[in-house]
Amino acid sequence: MERSFATEIESLTLGDGEVFHGEGILAVTKALLQSGVSYVGGYQGAPVSHLIDVMVQAAPQMAGLGVHVEPCTNEASAAAMLGASIMYPVRGAVTWKSIVGTNVAADALSNLASPGVTGGTLIVVGEDYGDGASVIQERTHAYAMKSAIWLMDPRPDLETIVQCAESAFELSEASNTPVMLELRIRACHVQGSFVARDNVAPRVSMKEILSEPAPHRYDHLAHPPATFAHEKRKYDERMPAARACIRRLGLNEVFDGGHGRRGNVGIIVQGGICNALLRALHELDLADVEGNSDLPILVLNVVYPLVPEEILDFARGKSALLVVEEGQPEYIEHEIGSILRRADVRAALSGKDVLPMAGEYRSEVLMDGVSAFLRKHLPAVGNMPGSDAYAGEIAALKATAKRLLGAPVPPRPPGFCTGCPERPFFAALKLAERDIGKVHYSADIGCHAFATFAPFNYGNSILGYGMSLASNAGVASFQKKPPLAVMGDGGFWHNGLLSGVASRLMNGGDGVLVIMKNGYTSATGAQEVLSSPDKARKLAGDKPVPRPSVALAEVPAIPRSGIAKRLRQKSPPASAGESATHTETTIEDALKGVGVKWLRTVHTYRVEKMRKTLIEAFRSRFRGLKVIVAEGECQLERQRRAKPVRVRALAAGERVVRTRFGVDEDTCTGDHSCIRLSGCPTLTVRTPGDPLKSDPVAHVTNGCVGCGLCGELAHAATLCPSFWRAEIISNPGWWDRMKARLDTFFTGLAQA
Repeated sequence: MERSFATEIESLTLGDGEVFHGEGILAVTKALLQSGVSYVGGYQGAPVSHLIDVMVQAAPQMAGLGVHVEPCTNEASAAAMLGASIMYPVRGAVTWKSIVGTNVAADALSNLASPGVTGGTLIVVGEDYGDGASVIQERTHAYAMKSAIWLMDPRPDLETIVQCAESAFELSEASNTPVMLELRIRACHVQGSFVARDNVAPRVSMKEILSEPAPHRYDHLAHPPATFAHEKRKYDERMPAARACIRRLGLNEVFDGGHGRRGNVGIIVQGGICNALLRALHELDLADVEGNSDLPILVLNVVYPLVPEEILDFARGKSALLVVEEGQPEYIEHEIGSILRRADVRAALSGKDVLPMAGEYRSEVLMDGVSAFLRKHLPAVGNMPGSDAYAGEIAALKATAKRLLGAPVPPRPPGFCTGCPERPFFAALKLAERDIGKVHYSADIGCHAFATFAPFNYGNSILGYGMSLASNAGVASFQKKPPLAVMGDGGFWHNGLLSGVASRLMNGGDGVLVIMKNGYTSATGAQEVLSSPDKARKLAGDKPVPRPSVALAEVPAIPRSGIAKRLRQKSPPASAGESATHTETTIEDALKGVGVKWLRTVHTYRVEKMRKTLIEAFRSRFRGLKVIVAEGECQLERQRRAKPVRVRALAAGERVVRTRFGVDEDTCTGDHSCIRLSGCPTLTVRTPGDPLKSDPVAHVTNGCVGCGLCGELAHAATLCPSFWRAEIISNPGWWDRMKARLDTFFTGLAQA
């Protein structure tokens, strides 16, 4: 992994009475261990990647408790792990990013929820919803309702999050039902503290082995006709048991407020957006900085199922209620409306009539909605959004901001990291299109999706993780040129091998597939995949770290020095025609195994070779799937290995060489073709020193990592020869010093 969680791992061992400090998702990790969980699985994805990352790095501590930890190949396999708790009294937890991960896991979830569980099961989903989301805007709530899986949405407070995580197992066991715990981005990363308890070793685990398997019970299988009885038990037995447990544990919270002197209104809010609501009330002078509200609030830390008695108790004596529910459709508002009508409670109900139907409920959005509600039902409250006085204040603030900024802030879309090995491929594709013309491009989820932004602007569709090849199967039938699909090695193993490659081979369809083989699922933190470099060897320290997926001698950014030699000795380069990944499973072997006949492996930084390979693929007379494996290790992961070695070498006084690139202003023509082809953030423009040059010239900033792409492009695209390459030598030897003096002397003669 690109980040180390050594500090967080230490906090997992805190005992009874000690104080845990950290962020929300790590508090959940500690709560799992305090709950006596037997097994943990999951698939990486923001904002819950840390949970499985920490568990993997803390494998020795987990083994001490007997906890089995398993990073899964996708969300479906993670959900299927929970099948261990159907027949056995063992507690298990899995995690993934929602909503896309929940989509993948839907089949297993349905077949888990139908028979129910014996041991407590918890599904921690990262609710990636709102302005900071990286996926489509949908909610997990629909899955909980259609499968009768209980859904928690805890208030973003570490004590509440930990209580809900621990209580989820008790709720699951009391109702024999899986429980989901959804954590929004802000809840995952909220900082705080709570008083820890001792970790609990599970009763059944790797250390406490069962002597016999569970007996066969047909009614515990998700198979007709047993499923017909399952459906009835869900709502006749399990849901009433869940509601009773929710009340007994006091999972939902009521804050009375000081509204009695002002009017009889109340607010019902999802726990996950309670902090945003309190911030909005504070701005309206209806709450203090500590979150004490003047208005009564019912916080739903469990949003499904709702407990009718709690709703009615809160509504009793109130003239109006506001339901604050993020996203659409208004599931909670509809259910509360039904509860009130059936009990003949006449309180007016507001929600989506004053709040937006879709989008994240930030505090400024909630201010407008709460104000609209209060103007109607509590008009005695003073300066509110919508009033003339408030509108005047806002207009004055906007005028001040416009004057200070001077101009709109330019957009800054995300992009590839400096030195990313995937950027050269897209430069090569741009060059290849000069010969083959434009092609239909099916994009995929991953770092390579940054190519949808400038300067590359590639992509006709993004359908799902590993689905790029499958998504252009229909396009191939009516296109003159074969369509192009790009996916990463993470997407390939997650879904692409079966849904894309196997399907295309079975149907004999034409097409070109490019697999970005950077060694990891890099976009979520460099977690390992099936073809990741062998981590058994030690490269840069005492603990094992992954070996590069390509020969280090072939990576342009590695300096030709003792450091590179040392790394190469520990990681021998690949022989011609074979992959440098030293594991039993490689992407190339998998492709050959399923029947791919046209296969090429090209290092991404070989821009000219990649360009020719792309042209060959599109012009080939071979009718069928053509696969190019674009090999180049993730730059962040490579730097993670190389930097400690470089630091030790410098401290030891060893010779260290660092490569830098730059632009000769006198040669640069100022047409900026290099920038349009590269997109590297360190390749930019600046005002030339020559007053006769009117256009800005290209410039390489100090952020350059010496990957060499700019030089490769200048050669492949026949650009102006304005790039120079230099080697910066630390701790030079006598020959280095002599050579530098000779270079300076003869250069001076030539200039004279």
